[in-house]
Amino acid sequence: MKKIEILKNIALEAGKIVHEGYHNAKSVKHKGLVDLVTEYDVRVEEFVTQRLRETFPEYVLIGEESCTDTEYHHEKAIYIDPIDGTTNFVHGIPHLAVSIGVWEGGAPLMAVVYNPIQSELFWAVRGEGAWLGEKPLHVSSQTLLQQSLIATGFPYAKVNRGREYEWVIESLASLLPHIRDIRRLGAAALDLCYLAEGITDGFYEIDLKPWDVAAGILILLEAGGEVSSLEGKPFDFSDKGVVASNGKIHSELRGRLAEY
Repeated sequence: MKKIEILKNIALEAGKIVHEGYHNAKSVKHKGLVDLVTEYDVRVEEFVTQRLRETFPEYVLIGEESCTDTEYHHEKAIYIDPIDGTTNFVHGIPHLAVSIGVWEGGAPLMAVVYNPIQSELFWAVRGEGAWLGEKPLHVSSQTLLQQSLIATGFPYAKVNRGREYEWVIESLASLLPHIRDIRRLGAAALDLCYLAEGITDGFYEIDLKPWDVAAGILILLEAGGEVSSLEGKPFDFSDKGVVASNGKIHSELRGRLAEY
């Protein structure tokens, strides 16, 4: 069996745990003032990492709930977000996903993002395109920023009303008059997949972790999109922010965001 098929099967099996938790009572804890974790986040990550160790023993596994290291750059690594969109999961909003991104040599190789509530399985292999189930994905053809629908997210650090909070407000104020509208859906992995599907035209956010974007980046790139840092350089996990688009509005979108 191809390794991408193994990844898809792992995500589908993990999705059963997520689906169970979505419809049941949950034990909710706080990692921060507004950053939530449930027993299902932990269960899913334990399941996924155990399965990945069997098939990918040579890879470093970096999961949101178990990662204690701040070194995210490895020759071979798999980045796991057991439930991207935990707040949505807790509140019963069906916008959430299991996200698994395989990277080698500092570049994405394989990716799976699965929303078990909506039965959406996004996946990609480098050089082989991006897919939603069996449907090939392509970014939108929108060339005008003014007619573009843009997705974003807000960092947990907003509660401190520091520079992150100021950047969010400044960027919204600068960008909003120049786009069709903005969406804040609450799961960066799916934001990148919806961009790959052509539903939205751009995406930006700061303070994301590798597991938030490792899978979605490849899916977007394989669908013909573009990803960069806030400064327009090739995106790296150490960057403060990420800008993603259909490639046609990229420079104008990035130019409307505040400097950090």
